[in-house]
Amino acid sequence: MVAPPALGQTGAPPGAPGINPGYLPADKQGFGTARPIDSPVWFTLGRGGMTETFYPDLSTPASRRLDFVVTDGETFVQRLSDVRVRTEQDRLSYRQIANGRGWTATITYVTDPARASVMIDFELRSHRPLHSYVLYEPTLSAKGVDDQGKSVADALVASDGTAASALVAKPSFSATSTGYLGTSDGWTDLSRNRGLTSLYPQAGPGNLGQAGKLTVDGVRDRNAVLILSYGDNEQNALTAARASAQQRFADVRRSYVQGWNEYLRGLKTPASARRAIYETSLLVLAASEDKRNRGAFIASPSEPWAFGTNQELSPTPGPYHLVWPRDLYQIATALIAAGDMAGANRTVDHLIGVQQPDGHFPQNNTVSGRPYWTSIQLDESALPIVLAWQLDRRDTKTVAMVRRAADFIIGYEQDGFSAPWSQQERWENQSGYSPGTIAATIAGLVCAADMVERSGDAATAQRYRSIADDWAARVESWTVTTNGPHSSQPYYLRLTKDGQPNQGTAYNPGDNYPGTVDQRTQVDPSFLELVRLGVKSPQDATIRNTIAVVDRVLGENTSTGQFWHRFTNDGYGERTDGGPWDIGGARTYGRLWPIFAGERGEYELLAGKAHAAKARLHAMAATANDGMMLPEQVWDREAPSGKRPGTPTTSATPLVWTHAQYVRLAWSIDAGKPVEQPGIVADRYLK
Repeated sequence: MVAPPALGQTGAPPGAPGINPGYLPADKQGFGTARPIDSPVWFTLGRGGMTETFYPDLSTPASRRLDFVVTDGETFVQRLSDVRVRTEQDRLSYRQIANGRGWTATITYVTDPARASVMIDFELRSHRPLHSYVLYEPTLSAKGVDDQGKSVADALVASDGTAASALVAKPSFSATSTGYLGTSDGWTDLSRNRGLTSLYPQAGPGNLGQAGKLTVDGVRDRNAVLILSYGDNEQNALTAARASAQQRFADVRRSYVQGWNEYLRGLKTPASARRAIYETSLLVLAASEDKRNRGAFIASPSEPWAFGTNQELSPTPGPYHLVWPRDLYQIATALIAAGDMAGANRTVDHLIGVQQPDGHFPQNNTVSGRPYWTSIQLDESALPIVLAWQLDRRDTKTVAMVRRAADFIIGYEQDGFSAPWSQQERWENQSGYSPGTIAATIAGLVCAADMVERSGDAATAQRYRSIADDWAARVESWTVTTNGPHSSQPYYLRLTKDGQPNQGTAYNPGDNYPGTVDQRTQVDPSFLELVRLGVKSPQDATIRNTIAVVDRVLGENTSTGQFWHRFTNDGYGERTDGGPWDIGGARTYGRLWPIFAGERGEYELLAGKAHAAKARLHAMAATANDGMMLPEQVWDREAPSGKRPGTPTTSATPLVWTHAQYVRLAWSIDAGKPVEQPGIVADRYLK
């Protein structure tokens, strides 16, 4: 082996401001953070190394990637992100193992429970001495183009005037450099020269790549610990990094794991679930709560398909880094089932804080409560009411929230239609009368009636119940077709644009679908909300016939189990060749969603088919990746070459809703019925 090229000290790096690299793939193998709120930093793992970190909250990506490089200085140079790794997980502490040409790297990830530091133990074993490096790409405040970076003694520091990062190593880096991505960053140098040939002391503003040379050679020196810390300025980030560096990695990891063990010890475990998947699901739910804005749980720490569509990193948060009232309901009901009542109650407190003056809830919002998208979705105003009822919230603020939301629902009018017509239904891209949305509004009004009546307002309670009864009696006339092409018997549609289910009203379903469809051809599993929320019997003839239609039109059997598409002609997914979804781009295809296995399982419990429900739970667990993260979608029978139906796509992973659905179904199986069905609704319509 020859020595690496000599290190040259140079001035300003060329290539400002550097390329904007966009997001990394969304199918994360890991997602972690310490339990204490004193550690406001989160990390994600890709298939080979650390991807986005978040600081100071879960709506703000603070870095794009931290990667390792191994080279012999002459014949090869490899980034670990280019090597397929095996991921192991224990209490959201992860170990990734990569095997290269004559070497093995083992990388373990945790965060320091006492501060905003990610700590990484890097071990390299080789038959001959090699060179190792670390690469880091800051994107402070969710953007990269304004970052400034420099070497400060043995540390790499970056800042944008609002937030800062500091990267240090134990033993210390032997060389450091900061350049512009794509031209003068460390990887550009290493990939060309098999070593760092230029050491740039500072760069910026721009999209930066920072590099540090480690003392690890795989033979004489096999270990180093990396500390990536954050703060509101450079000094605070450096102080956090130096403080974390004083700790033994083994001690920090022990404290990290102990924090999550203590959380689990306070909760229950169902008999029906795979323990490892169940406990990981609970930890993913808990980790998805912001630490500065309690009760705000994001949808996913990922950004699906943005990596392939030239979507640049920007200060506007990606939509999965936001809070949806709908997802919050799914998460909170899972927390209730598991016994985390405090966590569930915090979600209601968050909802009270973001409720709009007219009574509706934002389509979604940042963790700090700022509305992001602003379309009206009536189920997102109704489900918080149901959640408050399930928690038996009787405080004045909650009852006022419930009253405002119920009044908004019954008074909603737009485009010449009145509720329960909604500007957007469950999947957020169509207006109309949706059976799933109508089920939520009926349940919300019945629960609201009970709550306001207990507060002393019997007249308003009666008004809510009367409207709910009317909608329950009319839901079929709005959404059930008797002359559609899928069956000679009545079946529920995904939605009707006009409340006329026997009319062939045409619309474009969106998500890159070319042309229009007849609304009578469009079905969706969401009609089962009518059963789960207690509005319709599981034995109802139209419900049962629609199940047969949905299974035939949307269902597929895979090696991991039976799953369903969201709706007919769904385009929210990859291209035929596996390329990413891009709104307004080439034709794309929505794949299969594991959450529907959970929803079907809840229906089957109500239908007296407990064995079938257990099979659904096992199918959901089988979709987990190595890090036990559950995905948004899995491949269908049209999977591209090299992909197996029933395995995760590059969709949002982990999807917190999927983990919540798994937890809730597990407890429902143990209980023999859906644990979050509002009994007051079922008592009204099924007895």
